Amino acid sequence: MKKVVTSFLTVLLAASMLAACSQPASQPGGSGDAGGKKRFAIIFKNTGNPYGEKQMEGFKIAIEETGGEAILKAPDQPTAEAQIQMIEELISQKVDAIAVVANDPEALQPALKKAMDAGIKVLSLDSAVNAQSRMVHINQADPERIGRVQIQAAAEMIGGKGEIAVLSATSQATNQNLWIEWMKKELEDPKYKDMKLVKVAYGDDLRDKSVSETEALLKSYPDLKAIIAPTTVGIAAAGKVLTDKGLKDKVKLTGLGLPSEMAEYIESGVSPWMYLWNPVDVGYLSGYAADALVKGTITGKAGEKFTAGKLGEKEIIADGDGTQVMLGDPFKFDPSNIGEWKQVY
Repeated sequence: MKKVVTSFLTVLLAASMLAACSQPASQPGGSGDAGGKKRFAIIFKNTGNPYGEKQMEGFKIAIEETGGEAILKAPDQPTAEAQIQMIEELISQKVDAIAVVANDPEALQPALKKAMDAGIKVLSLDSAVNAQSRMVHINQADPERIGRVQIQAAAEMIGGKGEIAVLSATSQATNQNLWIEWMKKELEDPKYKDMKLVKVAYGDDLRDKSVSETEALLKSYPDLKAIIAPTTVGIAAAGKVLTDKGLKDKVKLTGLGLPSEMAEYIESGVSPWMYLWNPVDVGYLSGYAADALVKGTITGKAGEKFTAGKLGEKEIIADGDGTQVMLGDPFKFDPSNIGEWKQVY
């Protein structure tokens, strides 16, 4: 465990040093033109999201390890329209690759196809675009395992009985929706006959809206026993609401959260435990995949392999009509380890 933590700390230290030495180039043309560097852009969902900042950090580290230039972009609001505008700008700048964390799986297709037609390598990460809009997708973990484990956690916390609710990100978020589908499939097991999913609410990955949605759930469902928030913004917002209202013994909380933001709620018992992966590694893997696409090492077909820096060799696998690369399994954060992890990210 200490070895893993040390590795992550090394990555974050390197990220902070890189950030201190240079600012991401997002202006037309980029600073890489003069030096002939390949330019790789990443577009996250929106600004002000700590998870997204870590993801872009990892992407930047990977691109600079491979000798390229990273362009980090995110709109003020988590909308497809804002991302489309950024894609159009990057096409005009003739970047070499675009990696996008999609706000909508379908709406970005015309812009991303235009990018690919212009010779730009396109991939998605974390929240996917449809298979026609990308060459490959970088997935944080197996969606089935992410969905099922959160229901299993909630069931254990409430003794397998009672009403539960989900506080998601946006209603169009592909990763969230897929996890929720697997949650519902898990709930079909007869062992959950005494549990009921009463509502899926959407906080749009905005803190204030997530707070409001949590308060609305508590008001609408006074017998609610657990909230599952598979979004780092949502789970932290729910943790604050449950803490402020003194409900830690009445309503349990689990989902996907940043250890640094959730430590106080795990230590207090508001959230007995929750899950996540390392967002730095998600971005880092995406950076190496983008580099491999640009170099022609991979084309995005199932069965192809590439080396992703410190993460080692990765294989592209089938994903419906498209392909993807899996980072790894979700990791459980609880009182026994949160003290270490909150220092990492």
